[in-house]
Order: sequence, then C-alpha cells, then structure tokens
Amino acid sequence: MTLAFVTSLRHPANATDYGRVEALLERTLRSIARQTSDDYVVIVVGNRPPSFALPPRTTFVPVDFPPTAEPVKREERWEALIADKGSKLAVGLLAARTHEPDFVMVFDADDFVHRDLVRWVGAQDPASPSWYIADGWRYSSARGAGERIDDLYRVCGTCYVVPWRAYAVPEGLPASATQAEVLEAFGERARFILGKHRDADVWFAEHGFPLAPLPFAGSVYHVDTGENHSGKRIDGPASMMPRAIAAEFGIAHAHPWPVRWWRCEGWRLRDAARGLAGRAARRIRRLVARRDA
Repeated sequence: MTLAFVTSLRHPANATDYGRVEALLERTLRSIARQTSDDYVVIVVGNRPPSFALPPRTTFVPVDFPPTAEPVKREERWEALIADKGSKLAVGLLAARTHEPDFVMVFDADDFVHRDLVRWVGAQDPASPSWYIADGWRYSSARGAGERIDDLYRVCGTCYVVPWRAYAVPEGLPASATQAEVLEAFGERARFILGKHRDADVWFAEHGFPLAPLPFAGSVYHVDTGENHSGKRIDGPASMMPRAIAAEFGIAHAHPWPVRWWRCEGWRLRDAARGLAGRAARRIRRLVARRDA
C-alpha cells in the first residue's frame, strides 16, 4: 500500500523569512526520507520551487495563487489563510492522484514524522479505519526542548492518516486548475479538513471514515519556529528532547548540546540561584537590623 504525504508552503510575500520557511521544510523532508519503507510519495505545493535538492520520491507542484491579504479583523485573516492552505493542499491531492495512493497524510511543512509510520500503515488491513495521532511530542528547536502531549491531533496539523477515497478527489480536475476552480470543486473539504485541522476527526466520522488512535507517537509538533501561524512555544522550565525520540523522528537539532542544555535545564539553575540570592539578601538584612538595634 502507498502512503501519500501532502503539504503546502505559504506565499513568500506572507512569510517573515522565506529562507527560514525553506530551512524548516528541508528538515521535515529529511525526517520523512528516513522512513523504513519506500512505499510512499511526498507532494509539496507552493509558489516558489525550493532552493535545495528534494529527496527521492518527493515532487514539487508549483501554483501561481496570489498571496493572502492582511485583513484588519482576525477572523477574516484566518479565513484567508484557510483558503490559501486548503486550495494548495487540494492541488497536492490532484498531483498525488497519478500515484494511486491508498492512504494520505497531510502534514505541516515544519513537523516531523516517525520513521516507522509508512511501514506500519502498509502492514494494516486495507479495510482498517483511519487513524489519528493522539499521543505525540511537542518540540522547540529554539531551545531543543521536548515534551510528550496528549490529544496531539487537537493542536497539530500532522496527525491524520486516512484512505485516499476520504478526500473524494475530482477525477477530471487537473493540478493546473485555478484557485477558484479548486475551491469550488473540493467544496467544504477544502475548508474543513484541508484548510484547517481542528475537529477534522468529527468531519471524517460524519462522512463515513471513523478514526482510531494510532498505537504509537507518530509525529512531532514543531513550535517556536518563528513562522508558526499559531505562535505556540514551550515556555518555562523544560526538558531536553530525549536522544532516542530525536532519532526516531530524524530531528537534527539546530544548536549544540551545551546550548540546548542551558536553554532547558538552565531555568532550574537560574531559579535556584535566584532563591539562594534572595535568602542571602534576607539574611544580610536581618544581620544589619540586629547590628543597628
């Protein structure tokens, strides 16, 4: 069975640092390329071809969709982002159609995927249900921190593995279709399960594709990148991402071990130092007060 990974890139005009967007994509594709099975393809859709060489089984599909506007109201901004992402992912599905995949995993272009995911999916009965990733990890490359989280599918876009037929990809629509044609053809699928992922599990279940939890941590939600729409990060005291977990997901850290250690464990040392300094200051004040009494 073939699994198609599909992702999209924002328009360069909508990025804070498009070089950073490409660097994040390269790390994500490197993670997927570590799969222990070759029964997969990767489709990347964007306005500008990546400046780096793509890994094997990866195809870039160009579109000329315009950048999203910057409306004043927050709700309008999210609707514009949803339309942009939904239409590009729909084009990715149109391009994946030629590979005749059995399953699809839409992924965010800055997350990481477990190296055994394709092999595990390929070993399942074709009549198996769809899957969502409940257990997973959140990772901050800025700090090298990692934490296990429940209900990952509620916050991360790299969490659903569903049958190809769940997306009802139109047969006659080419990957070169206009954005308006794509949005019209895919209808609510472009908005509710491609443009955004919140409550996608409910949508799939209501349309005949009930989801079961993946029995292992299948993806890592990459936060604190500087290009996240959500702006999520790992704040406060944190633990370093375990070495074994980083290996399972092909995570190459952005900083050397001492920097990661200080940005994670250093919080505890700083808090301890502040506590000691505070106690010392209070003791000195008491001694001075007794002397002057």
